[in-house]
Amino acid sequence: MTEDMAATPDRNRRKHRDGVVVSASMDRTAVVLLTERVRHRSYGKIVRRYKRLYVHDENNTLGVGDRVRIAETRPISKLKRWRLVEILERAR
Repeated sequence: MTEDMAATPDRNRRKHRDGVVVSASMDRTAVVLLTERVRHRSYGKIVRRYKRLYVHDENNTLGVGDRVRIAETRPISKLKRWRLVEILERAR
């Protein structure tokens, strides 16, 4: 490892996202919906973009409607690349 690589603190930083659980029926896996609001390039209107991510939930604690924080991690299965960090708010 060179000095330049060691000097950059952001090199090993992982992405964090907040989303809502839309499915928790699989074993140790939940599907989290991320909503991103972006401005349309040509028209300027605010549009919503959605992304569904598969999240590793080791203890099967998540339920549909929970707001969660997830973090990027090594590949756990074919589709799972995220893990649960914390539950921000339980569904009512």
